[in-house]
Amino acid sequence: MHIRITRSLLLGFASAATLLACPLAASAQSAPPQDDASEVDEIVVTGTRAVGRSRLDTIAPVDVVSGESLTRQGAGTELAAALSALAPSISFPRPAITDGSDHVRPATLRGLAPDQTLVLINGQRGHIGALVNVNGNIGRGSTAFDLNTIPTVTLGSVEVLRDGASAQYGADAIAGVINLRLREANSGGAVTANYGIYDTDFRTARGNRNETDGEQSSLSGWIGLPLLGDGFLTLSGEIQKREPTNRSDYAAPGSVANGSSTTVIGRFGDPETEAQTGYFNAGKPLSGGWDAYAFGGYQHRDSNAAATARAFNNGNNVTAIYPTGFLPIIATSIDDYNIYGGVRGPALGFDWDINVGYGRNELDYRVENSLNASYGAASQTSFDAGGLGYDQLTVGADAVRQLDVGLYEPLNLAVGVEFRRESFDVNAGEPTSYNRGPVLTGGLGSQGFPGFAPANEVDEDRNNYGVYVDLEGKLTEALSFGVAGRYEDYSDFGDQFTGKVSGRYDFSPEFALRGAVSTGFKAPALQQQFFSYIATNLVATQAGVVLQQNASLRVDDPVALLLGAKPLEPETSVNYSLGGVLRWGGLELTVDAYRIDVSDRIIYSETLGVARPSQPAASTAAIAALLAPLNVQGARFFLNGVDTETQGIDVVARYRISGERGRLDLTLAGNFNQTDVTKTPPVPANLAIAPADDFLFDRSSRLSFEQGTPEQKIVASADWTYNRLGLTGKITSYDSVFVANNNATLDYETGAAVLMDLEARYEFPLGITGAIGANNLLDEYPEFTPTALNGGTGSVGFPSYSPYGFNGRFFYSRLSYAF
Repeated sequence: MHIRITRSLLLGFASAATLLACPLAASAQSAPPQDDASEVDEIVVTGTRAVGRSRLDTIAPVDVVSGESLTRQGAGTELAAALSALAPSISFPRPAITDGSDHVRPATLRGLAPDQTLVLINGQRGHIGALVNVNGNIGRGSTAFDLNTIPTVTLGSVEVLRDGASAQYGADAIAGVINLRLREANSGGAVTANYGIYDTDFRTARGNRNETDGEQSSLSGWIGLPLLGDGFLTLSGEIQKREPTNRSDYAAPGSVANGSSTTVIGRFGDPETEAQTGYFNAGKPLSGGWDAYAFGGYQHRDSNAAATARAFNNGNNVTAIYPTGFLPIIATSIDDYNIYGGVRGPALGFDWDINVGYGRNELDYRVENSLNASYGAASQTSFDAGGLGYDQLTVGADAVRQLDVGLYEPLNLAVGVEFRRESFDVNAGEPTSYNRGPVLTGGLGSQGFPGFAPANEVDEDRNNYGVYVDLEGKLTEALSFGVAGRYEDYSDFGDQFTGKVSGRYDFSPEFALRGAVSTGFKAPALQQQFFSYIATNLVATQAGVVLQQNASLRVDDPVALLLGAKPLEPETSVNYSLGGVLRWGGLELTVDAYRIDVSDRIIYSETLGVARPSQPAASTAAIAALLAPLNVQGARFFLNGVDTETQGIDVVARYRISGERGRLDLTLAGNFNQTDVTKTPPVPANLAIAPADDFLFDRSSRLSFEQGTPEQKIVASADWTYNRLGLTGKITSYDSVFVANNNATLDYETGAAVLMDLEARYEFPLGITGAIGANNLLDEYPEFTPTALNGGTGSVGFPSYSPYGFNGRFFYSRLSYAF
């Protein structure tokens, strides 16, 4: 479905403001303790710094999801999947055979990049992950917060601000803000055990398959304790284990030694995962109206995923080690830390919040069941491949006060300053994981994932300072307004100013219009500036699908400079929004239209040196000559230069019916979204090759931006509670997603799909609740990957771009004890 919304149409949208509104909400200040996570506090703190704003009274659209809603589904222990199931504007595809992105899967908001959404924890800026996504999946080239480092049991609610908010919260808030509000309680607790498994039948390009796999189990719990009398300490944790899934196609007979046409040698699916997570949230009143608070947590996660299978006759196989071929396994060990603290209270006529926070993410790679072919039969089969690290330190002071300036209500003034330090490091693996041995005809490095070499090692950091002013008030009883401005100065690329003007008019207690215009920016990540690597990639060329050695070059690499690299600059944006809110008895309806123009988006270039239909053979040869000293077939790097225009509508309706036969909550929500690429980077003037708009950003990358996420996602749900019995049903409709290739003859689509989820639960005596359910009950799948894109091994069974994954029907059960 295509949507064309111009600024004039936005201004004329008021007549349609009786549509729908999404059930989420976001905030960035403290809130009262949430003793019962099943109750959503309608007073939000994201998108406004005024005290007492409810979810439907805010100027900007804010969605609120309760912690209980997050757990009422089979994906309840995986936060990103749970949010995607509940919020139509959030998409969470499940890439496979994409190296690190298999282990740290990115989510998107409103079809924009994963790193164009800012994630907060209790209103404080969260840290992004060390990983930069560099393979063929949604979010290619981005660095983002890993939502799955925080389990759902830890959360009291999640607030999602669907509006540009850089002027309020700083860099990266182009698409919006997700605020993860940790559970707050000084009493009570619960323990929950989850179990689930996939039981599915599906068709691939080469035949039919059925699988019972992906067994999942978790044990989670939380407890609220008093802290020194009148304070609170809430502890939560989770132990999780997930077995892998496999949706690879059958291998072609010529790829299988002593095999048949029904042999599967690949592994395409979710990784095998074990994770242990613990969090705390604490607060203690002090004297004089002040209080102290602290929160934080730690997760350790081990996971392993497969690379592309190597057939027995692959040029990089050593038959003395693997006579029938081998399946390289990429294993990661991920450690994620968060610790925050501060004090709040009144002084000098302001209410202050003085805070400090630190977070770090570490990702270490191992490669198992592999070899370095250049060592021949003497090669080892497991390798330490090195790792990545990223950390962030923030120190801030925020102050709020009410000013009587003659308006209908006192003006809410918020001011603040923030210092932030970031660092990024890369550590080399063991020499045999990246170097060349004595066999000159063999591929160098560990197959599946060559290790980081000493030339890739970095340890870089930067600082930035920010200051903001945020005003919100009422000119009349009906007319509210907001004005915000923020200035930031970075030590690497310079300074940036963003601003926002918003307003709301309540025609009656039942109906209001709201809108905003804002500017935003996303700073170039340290990972995008300093990451470099040589990888073995599955590449679709004009000669077919082949494995190639390709280099990711730093933007200051001499070869990258010859190919057009320049120092990275921030992305900038202009956001327009207009929406309506309607309340009528138990009915809530909201609609919010938006347009987001992003300039100078940071992209990951095409793999230059690989033959493409859009590129003359002479141009390909010229690039190959530049790359020859690097001993690689292709190279890519980060650069600015793409402009996009994203337009869409978020609509949500909620209705509650209560009576003798229980309570029924109905929700209908949808996101309709379209992105157009309006500018691409040209061929660098210093290159003596034919001019082409698609040299650095070809059709597959363009169409990934424009059609790589669903243009339409609609969720209809019903939740019925009667005495101790509860039933939840949900139907989700996904528009087809286009899977593009630089060779148009290899294009295909995921196909439209409608998924059904069901859950039944019963509350037994003594605080015990049991639940059973099914996700994707009808066992829907996207279209399978065509054989022409899959190679002889059949490793890639389905498109990673599928917005709902490719695992099929999932049955689950849950048992909880509350005290």
